[in-house]
Amino acid sequence: MSTITTFDSTVESLLDLLESIQECRTQLPDFQRGWVWDDERIRNLLISVSLSYPIGAVMMLQTGNPNVRFASRPIEGVDNVNQVEPERLILDGQQRLTALFQSLKLKAPVATRDKRDKAIKRFYYIDIDKMLDPSVDREETIVSVPEDRIIRGPGGRVVLDCSDLDKECEAGMLPVNLLFDPAGLLAWQTRYFSDPARLAERSLKWQKLMMDVFPRFQQYQVPVIMLRKPTPKEAVCQVFENVNTGGVSLTVFELLTATFAAEDFKLRDDWEEKEAKLKRSGEIYNKVLADISSTDFLQAVALLATYNRRKAGDGVAVSCKRRDILQLTLADYQRWADRVTEGFIQAAQFLHEQHVFSARDLPYGTQLIPLAAIFVELGKEAHNVRVRDRIARWYWCGVLGELYGGATETRIARDVVEVVEWIRGGAEPTTVRDAHFAADRLFTLRTRNSAAYKGLHALLMREGARDFLSGVPIDIQTYYGESIDIHHIFPRDYCEKRGIEKAKYDCIINKTPLSYKTNRMIGRDAPSVYLKKLEERKGVSATVLDDILQTHVIDVTSIRADDFDQFFEKRRLALLAMIERVMGKKVE
Repeated sequence: MSTITTFDSTVESLLDLLESIQECRTQLPDFQRGWVWDDERIRNLLISVSLSYPIGAVMMLQTGNPNVRFASRPIEGVDNVNQVEPERLILDGQQRLTALFQSLKLKAPVATRDKRDKAIKRFYYIDIDKMLDPSVDREETIVSVPEDRIIRGPGGRVVLDCSDLDKECEAGMLPVNLLFDPAGLLAWQTRYFSDPARLAERSLKWQKLMMDVFPRFQQYQVPVIMLRKPTPKEAVCQVFENVNTGGVSLTVFELLTATFAAEDFKLRDDWEEKEAKLKRSGEIYNKVLADISSTDFLQAVALLATYNRRKAGDGVAVSCKRRDILQLTLADYQRWADRVTEGFIQAAQFLHEQHVFSARDLPYGTQLIPLAAIFVELGKEAHNVRVRDRIARWYWCGVLGELYGGATETRIARDVVEVVEWIRGGAEPTTVRDAHFAADRLFTLRTRNSAAYKGLHALLMREGARDFLSGVPIDIQTYYGESIDIHHIFPRDYCEKRGIEKAKYDCIINKTPLSYKTNRMIGRDAPSVYLKKLEERKGVSATVLDDILQTHVIDVTSIRADDFDQFFEKRRLALLAMIERVMGKKVE
């Protein structure tokens, strides 16, 4: 059985490597981030080369595979006028190769950073005397010099002056950017030998440099791992991320941006335009979509692209995993992107119907992705009460069944297929069948960290909860105008003073959506006290107030009697009944 390999491992001289960079035969894929190495790391890298120490392998990708195309750019400092189509792209080794290229091949100072991360420019020199003295620590042999080539000490005193060729020779400081420049090195040597009184001494030093130092740079070999042309795109991206663990992980959006750029399409500009539309200030949907990301958007595109290939009989699985996004073609993106934008808007409008008005109150951001895809696929079918009722049941089963936490790509893909089929006469979706709400879960819902907690907050508003003070049903205008949030019914301070256990008074059973003003009026008072305030000071009749309390599924008799236990048990049962209605199944 033959072994299939997708890479070669070899060595290449540093000189050949740097020349291929200078000639643009070796470039960077455009998803690589910019040059960031600091002065100290550059100096240490040059010291390692001067000692023939290994600096690690670099990894390249052979270009020419039509299915693995990335926009490319030269390494920083390369003259773009010479740019040609690259023969290979650097996947790992960008920082090392950029540092070596700029310090060894360019005549301009290297743009780098100091220890305080301040931008600086530096030239690098070999201190000849120290380089040839075996007793000197090698760290002292490579010297970093400011852009004006003068090192100053306290009070501005000149410590080292390399500002012209004569001063470099006098100080015995050889620029490292001459080591691969035969003509420049010869000119420097000629000036170095021009002092007759020191000719013999300098000739001996030069001979030692030629025997022991120059070859270490000029003959230095760099291990190169070359990914062959047939390597698939997802493998290339995975390899890049594996070797890039020291940096910031690339997003799939950045990788796809580089792919589409090879076809002269600016994905970032297109996404920014669509993002602005989704999050446009003043639109009814913008608050719900505030946290939507480029990856969320691309996942929805991948869902629809694979779903429709499956419908066409291509045999592909409906999926939105990383590899599926990376396999999107520009044609896929252009076919679905505008429709996905509208799909997210329709999803947000649907969530408003469920009384989810902001990203903060959205139980699962991940559930937005299949929801948007479902609306795109259904099209006009979604504007039907039966269809929307089914979508709502699926949605609430996902929220209250807490099925969209953690890794969700498989469920997302399955739900798109199954919900659409269900609406068109198929079986119940797995999410609807799997959803389960345990009655005891109400006791543990205490913070927004739980999707079900946020879900019940929205559900109470959807079921008609009216603010205690204003008596107005909570819609989007009330939600923002009155600063609606989740507040205690029996105040925390009141409960603590009466020894009511925190596990009870701080859970969702004792909380409900109320305005900021109402919550301030409630304060620390017993319910019987603050309800009387509402009646006497705000002119709310007892009958009207009782009706309002019931919209929050609050038992009127027990709350007016400050009977926490009876209130708690009756509201627990009322909330469970509400959950059963929206999920369409019994709570156990």
